Formats: sequence, structure tokens, C-alpha cells
Amino acid sequence: MNTEILGVIAMFLITVTLAIPLGRYIGKVYSGDKTWADAIFNPLDKLFFKIGGINPGRDMNWKQHLAALLTINLVWFVLSMFVLTNMAWLPLNPDANPSMGGDLAFNTSISFISNTNLQHYSGESGLSYLGQLVLMLFQFISAAAGMAVCAMVFITMREKTTEKLSNFYNLFVKSLTRILLPLSIVVAVILLFNGTPMTFKGKDKFISVQGDTVNVSRGPSASMVAIKQLGTNGGGFFGANSAHPL
Repeated sequence: MNTEILGVIAMFLITVTLAIPLGRYIGKVYSGDKTWADAIFNPLDKLFFKIGGINPGRDMNWKQHLAALLTINLVWFVLSMFVLTNMAWLPLNPDANPSMGGDLAFNTSISFISNTNLQHYSGESGLSYLGQLVLMLFQFISAAAGMAVCAMVFITMREKTTEKLSNFYNLFVKSLTRILLPLSIVVAVILLFNGTPMTFKGKDKFISVQGDTVNVSRGPSASMVAIKQLGTNGGGFFGANSAHPL
């Protein structure tokens, strides 16, 4: 009991201690100030903007922010529907899991794009690794979109205008490359060192004490668990989600 109480106290103190520098860092990111991550991620940002033909320095009004948000979500929805309904013949499916039906794929796509993460399937049998990676991508995208909108709201209150509210794509990409991606890498590495699976091999087998052959699901779960804990409502890799021992 004492160990559990000490663990809770330690977690609380770590959270409070990290919240202050992390909050200041996030403020610098959205204010456009220089940060240590600029040297690392500026080339990646420029690549994204060049591919998309986007001028990140162009200010948008609230209607343009809304249009940008809805447009990128529509693109991700189409991608998700294609992958989820065609997983059976697409790559990264070592366990030969079947494709989703149209209704389940629709529900899952909308759920993850909107950061709702409602799961009416079990990841072990209902998704290929490619499907898992697509949903992991959405956990980054949906969180980053929400953070970009939140930043835009604060800019609106600070500037007291609805016209020049920074650039949605700039806020969105910086949410990804400056905040979510670095934090997720740190968490994923910690999970890896603690034995969480990160592999593209199929199910493993072992012989139980009773002599039965048991199939154990695995996959690239460390990366998904990291962003699940950081940025979303908890759409997990396995059916048991956070109750899974990893």
C-alpha cells in the first residue's frame, strides 16, 4: 500500500514539474518563437508545405481555418475507407485478417478522425498492421487538428479579431512536428525498453503448461500506445486496450 501511495505521489509531482516547462515550450511554438526543435524539424515542415503548395506565412480568417480543417479531414476519411475496406489484399497483413465491411469502416474512420476513437472491433483480428498504422496516423492528425483549432481560438481572444488568425496548416504541422511527434518518440522508446512489442511479424506461438499451443498477437504496438496515451481518447492496438499487459 505504501508503495502504491508513493507511486501516485511521484506521478503527481513529475506531472506538475514537467507541466511548467512543457507549457512554456508549447507557448513558444504557437507564438512563432524559436525553439530547439526548429533546427531538426524545419526541413520537414518545409517539405510538407512544398508538397501541399502551402504558404505557411499567409494569415487566415476563421472561415478559412474551418475550410482547411474540413478539407484535410475529408482527405483522411477517403484514405481510411480505402485501406480499411481493402486490408485483406493490401500489404502488412501477416495474420491474414479480413477487410472491414463498409459500415464498420465508416464508423471507425469517422471515430478516429474526430478523435472519438470508438472501437467496434478487436485489433488482433479486425485490423491488419497497415490498418493499425493508418489509425495511428489519425491519432496524431486528430489531436494536432484539435490543438491547432485551440491555438486559433486563443489567438482570436488575444488579437480580438476573426480575420488574421495565423495559418491553420502552420499551426497543424507544428502541433505534429514540435509537440506530438517528439513526445511520442520519447514515450515509445520507454515502452520498447519495457518490453512492449514493436514488430511487423505475425502472431507468435508458445506451448502452455497444459501443453496447448497458444497464439499471441503482437505488432507495431509501442508507437500506437505512445500517441494513444498522449493525444487521444485511447483507441488502442489491442482489443483489451489499456487493460492489455503489453
